[in-house]
Amino acid sequence: MTGKEIREAEILQEACLTLEQLCAAAALERDWLIRHVEEGLIPVAGTVVAEWRFTTVHLRRAKRMHEIERTYDAEPELAGLVADMLEELDDLRALLRRHGLA
Repeated sequence: MTGKEIREAEILQEACLTLEQLCAAAALERDWLIRHVEEGLIPVAGTVVAEWRFTTVHLRRAKRMHEIERTYDAEPELAGLVADMLEELDDLRALLRRHGLA
């Protein structure tokens, strides 16, 4: 396991992340994340920026969306849709593994 993977594993053990922690963990710009939360593309707990808390699911989604936008020059809405589909695939694969069908 690389150092980066170990750091990500440590972060994933936390119950929730602040805006700054999520930005650091996913190597995102603060403005990028705020814009995506305000557009409803990344869900958040909390009503004001200082109270926002993110789960590891949000971390994974933000990383995916950022990568999709950067790699394919995709609009945020399209990146959100693709992230939704990838999350569904992950859930289905996990279900198959749980039932010994993978």
